[in-house]
Amino acid sequence: MDDLQNPPSYRHDTVLPLPMEVTADAWAVDAACSGNPGQMEYQGIDLATGAQVFHFGPVFGTNNIGEFLAIVHALALMEQQGIRKTIYSDSYNAILWVTKKKCKTTLERTPQTEKLYQIIQRAENWLRQHPITTPILKWETSKWGEVPADFGRKK
Repeated sequence: MDDLQNPPSYRHDTVLPLPMEVTADAWAVDAACSGNPGQMEYQGIDLATGAQVFHFGPVFGTNNIGEFLAIVHALALMEQQGIRKTIYSDSYNAILWVTKKKCKTTLERTPQTEKLYQIIQRAENWLRQHPITTPILKWETSKWGEVPADFGRKK
């Protein structure tokens, strides 16, 4: 990863240091959680421009829930705007949950998490009502470094 420049001289489709196998016509999503559970937020970044496309939170939740909701948020926003791009997520669990249209969290449903559970229900309903034709790809962190939507808070 040390050989990546910002942007690499061989890339003319992005302002970010993306490897060649990553398409720039895409959004990357990621979540961050202070504690797990804890204060969770997520965002989506446009890989061509580096711009933040959306952000949600913080709310009390878990990282996996945030990763799931970030993908669904990206899918819904793309449909709303009539665009189709690839979505990259570094969360295998979230991609699986989206594919199965079910957030398989073990977070306890309490008054503190009720609002988040309502958002999860809305996301699951959206997934059931909309066919997923957008490519959702696993961001290969071990090969490519942190996903560009990373919040940069890892210790």
